[in-house]
Amino acid sequence: MRIAITVISFVALALAAGCKSNRSITHAPTQAPLQQVKDPEVLAQRADSLFFAAQRSKMLGDYKTAITQYSDYLRLNRYNPTVYYELARLFVEVRNAPIALSFARVSVKMDNQNKWFQRTLADAFVLNEMYDSAATVFDQLARENADNEEFLFNKAMNLAQANKPREALNVLDTLEKKMGVVEDVILQKQRLLLRLNNVGGAAAEIKKLIADNPLELRYRLLLADVYEANNYPEEAKEQYNWVLKRDEFNPRALIALANMEKNEGNTEAYWTHLSRAFANPDYNIDDKVAFVYPYLQMLSLDSTKMNEGLRLSRIIVDTHPTDAKAFALQGDMFTQAQMEDSALTAYFKAVDLDSTKFTVWYQIMWLTSRGDDVDMMKEVSEKVTRLFPKEFMGYYFNGLANYFEQHYGDAAKILNRGLQVGTGDSKLRGDVYSLLGDIYHATGQHQLSDSCYELVLDLRPKDHLVMNNYSYYLSMRGEKLDKAERLSRRSLDLMPNSPVYLDTYAWILFRLGKYSEARDYIEKALTHEEAKQDPDVLEHYGDILYNLKEVDKAVEYWQLAKSKGANSVGLAQKIAEKRYIHPAITTSAQ
Repeated sequence: MRIAITVISFVALALAAGCKSNRSITHAPTQAPLQQVKDPEVLAQRADSLFFAAQRSKMLGDYKTAITQYSDYLRLNRYNPTVYYELARLFVEVRNAPIALSFARVSVKMDNQNKWFQRTLADAFVLNEMYDSAATVFDQLARENADNEEFLFNKAMNLAQANKPREALNVLDTLEKKMGVVEDVILQKQRLLLRLNNVGGAAAEIKKLIADNPLELRYRLLLADVYEANNYPEEAKEQYNWVLKRDEFNPRALIALANMEKNEGNTEAYWTHLSRAFANPDYNIDDKVAFVYPYLQMLSLDSTKMNEGLRLSRIIVDTHPTDAKAFALQGDMFTQAQMEDSALTAYFKAVDLDSTKFTVWYQIMWLTSRGDDVDMMKEVSEKVTRLFPKEFMGYYFNGLANYFEQHYGDAAKILNRGLQVGTGDSKLRGDVYSLLGDIYHATGQHQLSDSCYELVLDLRPKDHLVMNNYSYYLSMRGEKLDKAERLSRRSLDLMPNSPVYLDTYAWILFRLGKYSEARDYIEKALTHEEAKQDPDVLEHYGDILYNLKEVDKAVEYWQLAKSKGANSVGLAQKIAEKRYIHPAITTSAQ
């Protein structure tokens, strides 16, 4: 029994890595020294108690405790093969291949007539990817249990796994002689023959199933699939058409024929078959959606695919008018095609039919945020926060809608509630802090505003938009101008051709009294057409020119700014008095 003693010696070491599942064993079980007892009856009683306790633990799914109890049993009685078998089964269950195999081998060595022990040994061989050895065990089991065809079948499957398809086929032939035409056996033979590139042999096997059950359409479809996959198009079409004579709307046959016609350039026939398939209400809508979904990745590149996808989504909606999935898919297709009004109509129909899908609501909120209907975005997002109180994006869009309406208090309140709900996405958190920064700036809560911008830059150190806004607001307040200059410079390094960022940097240099440098940067901004139409940029240029003693030119740009819509405090006075008016601390945003 040396092998038994050897196995027991590493049980405790193996337990730490033994179980990797929800029943994982992360530490070796604590084994207190057993009190030395010499009375055989007492030892037997203690061993029996441990065995039955282990059985109970196993039944309750507490594998860690069961393994510890079986291991303690073996310390009292190491000659019970059933315990080695039970440990092998437990380690098979938790996918610890080498330990399972060690215990299984011991159990079979101690009792090689027990078919359950042998079956577990085969399972352990499979777990260790030792398929030849597993096949050998199943061969022995098949010889000893001639009435159990499962063992012979498992022998064939393991030979196939061992990359011995011809030997596996011989075993399956033997099994077929014993059992006759059985679907599982024939299908395995067909797959193995295809592995051997024997298309004719594979087709012949499927024809056995057809002969045995000529009205079973699955077999005809399988035969057609084999022919199609192996470049026998005419034979495939013959089988698909045979199916359609008995089931004229069979989706599998129609779609297969549609694809074949498409590959042959027969567009009209392609659409005829495909439309018939999609117009079949018995064809599962999930399968239809899965068929159409790849079109979503192609729409922006290929107008033909876009039109195909839209056409198919329309057929699905017409065929399944009470299924929300149909309208959600159509909404996705319209969105990808940039038909946003139509997309919203489809999405609203989808949520009318089924209001429980957050992803559809999200699409509605996203689309409304891109348009001008702030009231709709607010109404929808409020409903989303009620329906899905743990979904962050409802709060974000609702806060955004309130911000657009200049309801800053409500916006800040709802966004902070969203942050409490939480989002694991640092980009989204950054977006909220950025928006809160703008809100607090608009309400004159500058300390809170600055804190929010700092949080964004902690999360996104290269967020040039926040750098620009933060630095501009500091400059408007005349605070921390050195920091404002550094932030603006960094934003400009990231976006050197942005007229907005060039203007911000010029304005900060102006506030620092660096008028010549300010002029260089604002004139770079004014090389951009959009800057020439921006009243803020024009007014800033006038301010810079005045402080460079170019008064007439300054007044000219102040007047131009006014004509473009500038309405800053003091502009009219600047023009009237032809002098620069130092701005008061302001909360106006760029």
